[in-house]
Amino acid sequence: MTEQHEFDKDYWDRHWHQAHHERPDAMTGNLPHPYLARETGDLTPGTALDAGCGTGAEAVWLASHGWRVTAVDLASAALARAAERATTSGVSDRVRFVEADLAVWEPSIGFDLVTTHYAHPAMPQLAFYDRLAAWVAPGGTLLVVGHLHASGTTGHDHHPPAEASVTLADITARLDRTAWEVTTAAEHHRTVTGPGGHENTLHDVVVRATRRS
Repeated sequence: MTEQHEFDKDYWDRHWHQAHHERPDAMTGNLPHPYLARETGDLTPGTALDAGCGTGAEAVWLASHGWRVTAVDLASAALARAAERATTSGVSDRVRFVEADLAVWEPSIGFDLVTTHYAHPAMPQLAFYDRLAAWVAPGGTLLVVGHLHASGTTGHDHHPPAEASVTLADITARLDRTAWEVTTAAEHHRTVTGPGGHENTLHDVVVRATRRS
């Protein structure tokens, strides 16, 4: 029987508590996802939302490159490490950390950039992406990096829960072309070294779209 995940506060608090004890590097030493620089390097910095910021790698990278960042996550332990990272990097004045459930939280403004990397709230994954898209200001950018729904992988490949994975078509089909210009729609496979030196193959889906003014 397939295990189901709720992705609520208890789940994420347990996740980061376990990471703190078993993989302390995951709390402080992880690098920003490679797609972030690739997909945002040509954008003019403005306001950004990092939805599901975890320990802040992407939020700090964005702040270091001139963005004014709102970084939201449900897990207090992850946010504490993220705030430490922002202070150490000298960008704490450019990042506002918010502890909130993205399934119900509502921003007071639209953002020039809304990005998420593997975030899984306590709601259907595609409905979550719909929420994020609604927070992009006219002329702004949506960048979604998610777990690609894949089957038949072997070895030490990384298998996210089924309810947290999507296909490329799942995401792009929800972006009305009269309102959005999709500039990136790609599937990627990359190998990372995990705990114990095991190599994990990550199957990623990357979608970048601009809201038409």
